[in-house]
Amino acid sequence: MAIEAVIFDMDGVLVDSEVYWSQSRIEFAQDRGKQWTDADQRLAMGRSTVGWAQVMQERLNLDMTVDAIIAEMKQRVIAHYEERMPTRPGALRAVELAAANYRCGLASGSPTEIIKEVLRLTGLDQIFEVMIYGDSIAKGKPAPDIYLEAMKLLGVTPDVSIGIEDSANGIRALKAAGMYAIAAPSPDFPLPDDILALCDAKIDQLTEFSVELIHRIQVAS
Repeated sequence: MAIEAVIFDMDGVLVDSEVYWSQSRIEFAQDRGKQWTDADQRLAMGRSTVGWAQVMQERLNLDMTVDAIIAEMKQRVIAHYEERMPTRPGALRAVELAAANYRCGLASGSPTEIIKEVLRLTGLDQIFEVMIYGDSIAKGKPAPDIYLEAMKLLGVTPDVSIGIEDSANGIRALKAAGMYAIAAPSPDFPLPDDILALCDAKIDQLTEFSVELIHRIQVAS
């Protein structure tokens, strides 16, 4: 069947912001005399707002509520965004191309406040047909819920839908939702081979995204 919808993740896919999230968590931990490791970051990547806050709470052994962790992290990450918006090469064109040829949505595990700020600064809020926020979904990635909701609102089924993700949790969510998956990992956070094996395609930059790529995936299936 022909692909009808393309759904993008945001952090690490459209904006190279995993570095900002990682740096903010490192600074958060350092301010408390603790250490945030690469392994900690990978565990938090791609999860819902509550999900990554719970990872921080557990890994850093914090005597803070999840809500307090979320509030402070929002402030730290938005401060980085305001200094510089790290849009990944080809990201804006990729979304425009997808929207011109398919139903197009966003499914991001980030908090609503941060997503809206990124979309406003990039103008992508004028392009996406559907936008699902991480704090509006109870079960975050790697659960498929956020993608199932995006497809429901777009009026499409998994067998005609493709998602673009950078994290292991995101790829797992796509496959759990029954969708095709394109891996577009951030250069600083490469995906392990077992996760890449789940994907239908891998691109190093969104400049490689094209209708031809979608067609090749469709034909191969």
